[in-house]
Amino acid sequence: MTPQISSLLVANRGEIAVRIFRTARDLGLATVAVHSDPDADALHVRAADAAVRLPGAAPADTYLRGDLVIKAALAAGADAVHPGYGFLSENADFARQVQDSGLIWIGPPPEAIEAMASKTRAKELVRAAGVPLLDPVDPATATPADLPLLLKAAAGGGGRGMRVVRDLDVLKEALHAASAEAASAFGDGEVFAEPYIERGRHVEVQILADAHGTVWALGTRDCSLQRRHQKVIEEAPAPGLPDTLRDSLHAAAVAAARAVSYRGAGTVEFLVTTDGRPYFLEMNTRLQVEHPVTEAVFDLDLVALQLRVAEGAALPLSPPEPTGHAVEARLYAEDPAQDWRPQTGVLHTLDIPGQVRVDTGFTDGDTVGIHYDAMLAKVVAHAPTRAEAVRTLAHALAGARIHGLTTNRELLVGSLRHREFTTAQIDTGFYDRHLAALTETAPDAGTAALAAALAEAAPTPDAPLAARLGGWRNVRSQPQTRRYTSAGTEYEVQYHPVDHPGIRVLAAERHLVTLEVDGIRRMFHVKRNSNNTEVYVDSPLGAHTLTPVPRFPDPQDRTEPGSLLAPMPGTVVRVADGLAPGSHVTAGQPLLWLEAMKMEHRILAPASGTLTALHAATGQQVEFGALLAVVQEEPQP
Repeated sequence: MTPQISSLLVANRGEIAVRIFRTARDLGLATVAVHSDPDADALHVRAADAAVRLPGAAPADTYLRGDLVIKAALAAGADAVHPGYGFLSENADFARQVQDSGLIWIGPPPEAIEAMASKTRAKELVRAAGVPLLDPVDPATATPADLPLLLKAAAGGGGRGMRVVRDLDVLKEALHAASAEAASAFGDGEVFAEPYIERGRHVEVQILADAHGTVWALGTRDCSLQRRHQKVIEEAPAPGLPDTLRDSLHAAAVAAARAVSYRGAGTVEFLVTTDGRPYFLEMNTRLQVEHPVTEAVFDLDLVALQLRVAEGAALPLSPPEPTGHAVEARLYAEDPAQDWRPQTGVLHTLDIPGQVRVDTGFTDGDTVGIHYDAMLAKVVAHAPTRAEAVRTLAHALAGARIHGLTTNRELLVGSLRHREFTTAQIDTGFYDRHLAALTETAPDAGTAALAAALAEAAPTPDAPLAARLGGWRNVRSQPQTRRYTSAGTEYEVQYHPVDHPGIRVLAAERHLVTLEVDGIRRMFHVKRNSNNTEVYVDSPLGAHTLTPVPRFPDPQDRTEPGSLLAPMPGTVVRVADGLAPGSHVTAGQPLLWLEAMKMEHRILAPASGTLTALHAATGQQVEFGALLAVVQEEPQP
């Protein structure tokens, strides 16, 4: 009997859960969310018809607890489970448990997941199917001729457990670090090595297979722009591939899927060298983060097709013809200029205009916490040509208003407008070459500060301005004076204006200031957060977050010289071997490793000297700004 789905539980969170619920609603399905305690009021919970709590905060206690997820599905009356991506999506045991519980699994057979779960075993399978591979390198016998090497976790992806090694002297330490990170992320510390291809392209093929022997190859995607081996910008189709190479990638992907009797949606990933040779990397037995670009180009809903395949439906023998080009950018709450440091806090505004698709798990006022990935949204543009799609996406991101958190928005805009990207001269080393230039200090904030001051002085309904704004002059001995009345009380504010050559004030309101800058009229949108601790100014000249400086700083804000403070909330996952008070350290030496939002960050010695205090220990949870250690700088000769 063909199974029928009436109620769907999504064993995930954030934007992918929201996206799956959207399709489920369109198909008339009831929806069930699961949530950790920090996610109790998250958008994916609000978007579902019902929700079940998974007690706790850490993923290991919540979204990775397959037994609790299945119990939730049964309790809520769901008859199917969609895993999304990440968490349990590629866990064969979980897939079996779902099926053994009488629920429909929206994914490939557990045997296929198991076959592709280990990259080392997967390579053996696809080699037998004729798919080209890079030959592995035994780290124990590696020579300088084998360099550079790429160390990879066998049990997972997403950049976790990956290291590039260019010097044999650091190979042992890199293996240890990669294995420790892999064990923490996937519960399996197996790591293998293979040649690292400089300036290669990351190209993948989306496949979709049914239970009746049909396997679709839904074109290619290029995902070469990556930070820390994690994708940032993706597009479909992969630009500039010869037809023969494209056909061979499609054939290899189909062969890999058939080798494991695949069913459902999956992705086969390849590395393509500068001379056009493709090598199999891995098969992801789930929906990919970047699936929307394929959906746009093929005018398909991959989630809807996953559900229909799970119900036993047969695919047409051939997929629809692709049209146009699509580009996706991942908007992260992170600071690329500070080693991609993730950000946490309240997202006051998320407004992305234009004819683009926005997949997100957040709305205005939501809090971005420490426990999960730092991605705020995926923004996708589709157009008849690549150039149009790239321009549309860059324009939408440039005009976005994102308040409350530092993001990679400026990096995305700069990347999309970079000559190498616009001419499709892209490879995985893009950010190695261009990150410094793309993260240079934003345009002068002086004009934004002027706009913020003018908005602050602008009239409000309960405090009309006593006089129209006059000219701005740099007369420091004579402060500008403005008087307001409110409820019969007169207020006088005195402040010194700043001279801004080439700027003329045309209009000023509380949220909108119009200036003529060097003869060009510009509009500045101004918004304050609820407690007036930050002011956000958006204009065609850039976006700025301004923090009012208190006249009298709090002495408690001062810290001892050489203090190392936690740059974000997180968990100390490692302390340098032998590190203890009294240890001598050198400038730039890694002292601690802090994990936050699925990324690992090194805490470096700020100077050469003596470690006089160490307040951090492995496994310790630390808050933002917590004192981790103190280094007393050695005297300069």
